[in-house]
Amino acid sequence: MIRVLLADDQSLVRAGFRALLDAQPDVEVTGEAADGEEAVHKVRELRPDVVLMDIRMPRLDGLAATRRITGEGELKDVRVVMLTTFELDEYVFEAIRSGASGFLVKDTEPDELVRAVRAVVAGDALLSPGVTRRLIAEFAARSKEPAAADALARLTEREREVMALVGIGLSNEEIARRLVVSPLTAKTHVSRTMIKLGARDRAQLVVLAYESGLVRPGWLG
Repeated sequence: MIRVLLADDQSLVRAGFRALLDAQPDVEVTGEAADGEEAVHKVRELRPDVVLMDIRMPRLDGLAATRRITGEGELKDVRVVMLTTFELDEYVFEAIRSGASGFLVKDTEPDELVRAVRAVVAGDALLSPGVTRRLIAEFAARSKEPAAADALARLTEREREVMALVGIGLSNEEIARRLVVSPLTAKTHVSRTMIKLGARDRAQLVVLAYESGLVRPGWLG
């Protein structure tokens, strides 16, 4: 079972998500939180697989709560997905850099939300289907200047190539087609790259691709 914690200050939103997720045979909502402080406490107590975290909440906002959760070593397996009302939320890219595994807009179609929760647990999710690759570049353009690429020295040439393709938003299947390899081979390259760079998940690998200068905004192919 995929265990989910819902963190949103609107009880109606939480109720809607709970009804949808609890109806799935492989998903269970284990708890709810109405603000960031409560979310951090509930994550420590319940150890869910996924937290659906609203960005704007009282007492402690979702961004600060995410930093706390992803900063605790014993919570390293918890995946945080930010919830936002607008695709162009100015905090989204910063949230991903802070350790969130991606984000979803609140009006995402129900079946897409369920797929996203499953995908995040599998390590494959980044952004909601409604967010385009152009948006990835837009947020990357707001990020800091590329850092030194010393970390990339640990990667093979093929791993750097795969990391660049992840950075422009390609899925494992799309990477496989681009490189003419099997999806399993593509997934293996992605996993090895994440391990070598200490990336928490695929979302952080995208951030590292931009921040190392391996990928630049506009390289969307």
